[in-house]
Amino acid sequence: MWTRGRVIERIDWNDKLFSLRIAADLADFIPGQFIKLSQVQAGKRVARAYSLVNSPDKPYAEVLAVAVEDGLLSPQLQHLSVGDEIDISPTATGFMTLDEIPNNQGKHLWLFATGTAIGPFLSMLDTPEPWQRFERLVLVYGVREAKDLAYLEKLRAYEQGYGAQFTLCLCVTREQYDGALACRIPDGLTSGEIEQHVGLPLSATDSQVMICGNPGMISDAQAALMAKGLVKNLRRAPGQITVEKYW
Repeated sequence: MWTRGRVIERIDWNDKLFSLRIAADLADFIPGQFIKLSQVQAGKRVARAYSLVNSPDKPYAEVLAVAVEDGLLSPQLQHLSVGDEIDISPTATGFMTLDEIPNNQGKHLWLFATGTAIGPFLSMLDTPEPWQRFERLVLVYGVREAKDLAYLEKLRAYEQGYGAQFTLCLCVTREQYDGALACRIPDGLTSGEIEQHVGLPLSATDSQVMICGNPGMISDAQAALMAKGLVKNLRRAPGQITVEKYW
């Protein structure tokens, strides 16, 4: 079930938030899927799931993690250095993928993420598929403080490279940040502030929405979207809302 991986690079975004690039022999995966990292501690295996940030064509697995003070694995991951080894599941899994969105339904793709849940969307955006399938892509990225905005330079590059096709909407709730909204994502949806900021309406006709983050945000955001006429996307009944809880 496990293969040995080796850390080849790490990025520290702040004192708790970090990314690891891990060289390992992994099977092909679909952007949006996750792997598990694992260690044996005191004779007992501890494993946690992490979405792959990298696109499938990269020769490594990249994960974004936050060190939780009482976490069983994340503090140990934060202490890994280049050259250190970690067990990794060789096969990725998960259904937070563009394959789950019905074909030819919706011309605008909205991506809503909080914190480290930005990871699967970065993997998708680094591939041609979303840019080919949708006329407009909107990424709404919510964090508490500006220091929590991982991969911001990469996201700015999407803005420059794709022009009007891509819109980045930042929501920073605990401090003022130039150009960012100060609201939680669900509140910004309910008030219409996010749509006004982006300059694009959310609708059951034109929009497909993917939400990834903490359960509270997902529940509240779904409620706000359903009030606008959007419904959850199911295989037996295609809709507009696809979600993945991050714990």
